[in-house]
Amino acid sequence: MEQYQVVYAVLNKMNIPFDVVEHLPALTTEEADSYIVGKEGVRTKTLFLCNKKKTAYYLVVMDDGKRLDMEHLAETLNEKRMSFCSPERLMEKMALPPGVVSIFGLLNNVDQDIKVYLDKEMLSEKFMSFHANDNTKTLFISTEDMYKFMTTLGYEYSIVEL
Repeated sequence: MEQYQVVYAVLNKMNIPFDVVEHLPALTTEEADSYIVGKEGVRTKTLFLCNKKKTAYYLVVMDDGKRLDMEHLAETLNEKRMSFCSPERLMEKMALPPGVVSIFGLLNNVDQDIKVYLDKEMLSEKFMSFHANDNTKTLFISTEDMYKFMTTLGYEYSIVEL
């Protein structure tokens, strides 16, 4: 079964409705956004980060139009320094290549050792968009169902101001 099919099956099992837009492969948020013009919802970017010692892993979800201040995030999370994880670590922890990261990668995190942080500014929107573990599909779910997805999987999430 393809990864996107696993995502669809899990969402159906959780009774989470979703809408999918299929498109050419998109490796950047700009490319992905060009395929979903006119659809309601936050265009998210999901960043897979780690601390300086590479002992803690973070999934940060924010509006793709916003720029992340890594120093501010590190301070917020009480870390000395943060960086993007390597493609190898991303594959190990989420079974995804760069450019495909989303909350749905949590399905592949067998150790459940990734902490999730959501940018407060985007959470007033009704819908969120994410890759469906495949960069040829953009999936829209309600913000409430995004919370439901993560908590049903056993993940807590924190809301932060980025």
